[in-house]
Amino acid sequence: MRQMLVSFLFLAGIFQALPGECRMIDLYIGNRKLTVEVAETPGQQMQGLMFRESIPDNFGMLFIYNDEETRSMWMKNTLVHLDLIFLDRERRVIDMYMNVPPCTCSPCPSYPSRKPAQYVLELKGNRSTELGLKVGDRVFFIL
Repeated sequence: MRQMLVSFLFLAGIFQALPGECRMIDLYIGNRKLTVEVAETPGQQMQGLMFRESIPDNFGMLFIYNDEETRSMWMKNTLVHLDLIFLDRERRVIDMYMNVPPCTCSPCPSYPSRKPAQYVLELKGNRSTELGLKVGDRVFFIL
């Protein structure tokens, strides 16, 4: 019975994270406006940008957590290269991984933040470089 419940919760979490289920907000890097999906539930965070065949230039996903701690991301079932940007509670960039490739081995490598992070922003691979984003910069958004 417990296994059935765990399986149900897992599937329910996946269902909640399907495209169109996440709310969208505007996010600013300098004077550039991007539209991002907000991943705030465990199901949405688990799904992330998996199975997306492409990511538009001015699009991304913002993972929101309740507190700052070391965060780790991976690229399981991700089909495109991504930039992983870790932000502290002040929404300042504290760490970045650029143009991370899709996972092709098992287990998939993890990409941990070097400092505690409260938010993680995922963008199309190399988009951060195109936008001139660097550690210490502030990202603006309203939740």
